[in-house]
Amino acid sequence: MSKTPVDNHTPMMRQYFGLKSEHPNQLLFYRMGDFYELFYDDAKRAAQLLDITLTARGHSGGMPIPMAGIPFHAAENYIARLVRMGESVVVAEQTGDPATSKGPVERKIARIVTPGTLSDEAFLEEKRENLLLSLAHQTRKGLDVFGFSYLDMASGRFCLFEVDGHEALSSELQRLSPREILVSEDFPARSLLKLEKGVSELGPWHFDYESSYRQLIQQFNTKDLSGFGCEALTSAIASAGALLQYAKDTQRTALPHIQSITVEHKDDSVLIDGATRRNLEIDINLTGGTSNTLIEVLDNCATPMGSRLLKRWLHTPIRDLDEIQARQQVVHELQSTQAYDGFESTLKKVGDLERILSRVALRSARPRDLLRLRFALEATPDIKAQLDTAQSARLIALNQRILAQPETTTTLTKALVENPPSVVRDGGIFAKGYDEELDELLALSTNATDFLAEMERTEKERTGISSLKVGFNRVHGYYIEISRLHSDQAPVEYIRRQTLKNAERFITPELKAFEDKALSAKSKSLAREKELYEDLLDQLNAILSELQTTSQALAQLDVLNNFAERSASLHFCCPELHNRGGVNIVAGRHPVVETVISDPFVPNDLELNTERSLLMITGPNMGGKSTYMRQIALITLLAHTGCFVPAESASISVVDRIFTRMGSSDDLAGGRSTFMVEMTETANILNNASKNSLVLMDEVGRGTSTFDGLSLAWAAVEYLANTLQCYVLFATHYFELTTLADQLDNAANVHLTATEYEDDIVFLHKVHEGPASQSYGLQVAQLAGVPRDVIRHAKQKLKELEVVTGIDVEGNVNSHAQETPSAKAPETTQPKTKEPQGNYQPQQGDMFIQAEENALKASLSALDLDAMTPREALNALYELQSQL
Repeated sequence: MSKTPVDNHTPMMRQYFGLKSEHPNQLLFYRMGDFYELFYDDAKRAAQLLDITLTARGHSGGMPIPMAGIPFHAAENYIARLVRMGESVVVAEQTGDPATSKGPVERKIARIVTPGTLSDEAFLEEKRENLLLSLAHQTRKGLDVFGFSYLDMASGRFCLFEVDGHEALSSELQRLSPREILVSEDFPARSLLKLEKGVSELGPWHFDYESSYRQLIQQFNTKDLSGFGCEALTSAIASAGALLQYAKDTQRTALPHIQSITVEHKDDSVLIDGATRRNLEIDINLTGGTSNTLIEVLDNCATPMGSRLLKRWLHTPIRDLDEIQARQQVVHELQSTQAYDGFESTLKKVGDLERILSRVALRSARPRDLLRLRFALEATPDIKAQLDTAQSARLIALNQRILAQPETTTTLTKALVENPPSVVRDGGIFAKGYDEELDELLALSTNATDFLAEMERTEKERTGISSLKVGFNRVHGYYIEISRLHSDQAPVEYIRRQTLKNAERFITPELKAFEDKALSAKSKSLAREKELYEDLLDQLNAILSELQTTSQALAQLDVLNNFAERSASLHFCCPELHNRGGVNIVAGRHPVVETVISDPFVPNDLELNTERSLLMITGPNMGGKSTYMRQIALITLLAHTGCFVPAESASISVVDRIFTRMGSSDDLAGGRSTFMVEMTETANILNNASKNSLVLMDEVGRGTSTFDGLSLAWAAVEYLANTLQCYVLFATHYFELTTLADQLDNAANVHLTATEYEDDIVFLHKVHEGPASQSYGLQVAQLAGVPRDVIRHAKQKLKELEVVTGIDVEGNVNSHAQETPSAKAPETTQPKTKEPQGNYQPQQGDMFIQAEENALKASLSALDLDAMTPREALNALYELQSQL
């Protein structure tokens, strides 16, 4: 921004600075003729982001003015690009008349476009919610309490809740994935938002509780907030008030489509943290794309609003058994009657009713929005007729909430032409016969063509000039054109209007009178159309609440219908949800993997209960451990949304949380190593899991030294099994951990199978009881293309390590270590509580003691006692004692 005092600038630049001072952190598009111009720092930033030319034209305050411009007719595309980058744009339009203005033409802020307050179809992703999130902070009893409120401007959905601690804050940010975040300038957890785009800082006074409370009750026209159940959520209320005021400021209008606020209760849903969302690839895969995700397989919804609701359900699975069973009953009915095909074809006519209604409420709806609204209303009677035979309680309830609007449908049918213009200012919106006054005004414009043709014919006959033409353009109006060759033959009553290179243009009193009448009619018809359009919006806003109820019911019907179609097409079964404890799945499958592989998917069972709550999973790399674990989590998640699941049968006790700790990744921006990330995720699980949680952990402890990693994994397993007693799938390559199945009452071993054929390895992807016999690490390395010389050297090194450690390739004690007959494994020092499982039965209870004893025995056996002097023998004895 210029540092020159504003008084030293030109009048136009002073006007610019006055507007810019109101929006210092947003890019100002300043209308100048046919261009929007940006100046100073805004110009430099826009040139960089949009790859447009940065120039310096003219001077103001004695300095060149950095400047970048875009054509006004292309502004929407540029604004859309900026908003996708997380930028906010302020548009200043010319409101004064250049012909009458003294000094700069008056300009005012016409609109503010921010990433979280979009409602225009051109800026929105069809199947993604566009959330504006507001965060407030309080400290209660030494705890950080974060108040969340979020708004989908395009639907009017407004929600709030509170969470404790930074981990929960981070998890909710990932769940909601907002497009814009509002925080106070003194927000204490600002570092957690450093990677988020579209963070807008507001003054702390915007988050004042009292003013926020007043803001909310004024919006909802209530005495207090007790009816919404949020009176005690003071931090969330503070955030919600700031959000509501920000939304009003950006829209420059009231927000009538925001009619209530919903409190989200964390106890109502299955909690999923950020790491688990990433690992399960619900809608974003591990590389940041959308291919091969759960939503890609499941989303066959007929409407965009259904797709958005489906994604919301998958990210917020529920724990309410009654609601889950109500959804299941709908899916079962639609599937058994095969009614889903009929509903799908009818629902496609509905389109994105939800977002159309928000634009109606904001009075930004375009003529084509109203045409699509008409199509949606025309489809509702057919949908209700299909629902009239429904048996399930939920379908009957949805039918009652879908409100037919015959009068409104008739009005829209009569009012709109079949192909209305994209914007109101172009005119031509209303069908003939809708408004008598408009018809009369349009008739003048329509008759103009006939009038001009008739005048041209008569004037040619009267003057004898064959080159004479009668025409019209927007700059000079109506005219009679005669070629330069015949211009001297023009009658005396012709008044010269314009001289061209090869012709002269004239006007007559008769033509001038018609021009005044026709142009006046055009202006009046556009004004009348705008008046009629506003009246149409008024009629729709009068029934906005009913229309919103209908759109919400149609979106829910779309998702449930989609569940039925997907369950039938993908051969899903209806799971039994209960509170008896245990997770039992027969022939479960991974819903995504089975759709992308060419070979038949190998299904697997799972049995977890109080006597068998922890499974230790071993097997080769690429053997299918991660797929097996993820499919259990996805089946559990789907069951808690009311969807059927990929299995032959499933009986699942309601869980409160799903945790996963899988794979390895670092957090370079956050300064965390791969192992630090792994331990942070592990700590989150151990600190927050309960008896009703489902926990999936893969390769814990592999990011550090063998003894450290094994110790951590060992302790974590015992804590999960003994203290938390939750449902656990624990995959590991530490074979020593498989002995825990003999020591813990509620643990068991299972393994993924593989077999060797000649020099190759074949993965069978089948889960069997007991631990694996080996890891096949060298075979997998060979499959990966590791050079054969390296593989041969690794095999030799492996044999050497077996000799030193006394552990063979299958994890068994090698009694011939260092050719020492006495190197026999000691009996385990921990009592066994049950019989060992499977074929592999380790002789050691503590790997650490075994390794130390082997090292000591190796040192002792290496001594040549006959060749040693007494002093050398004494020194060796001291050395052995220090090792011991």
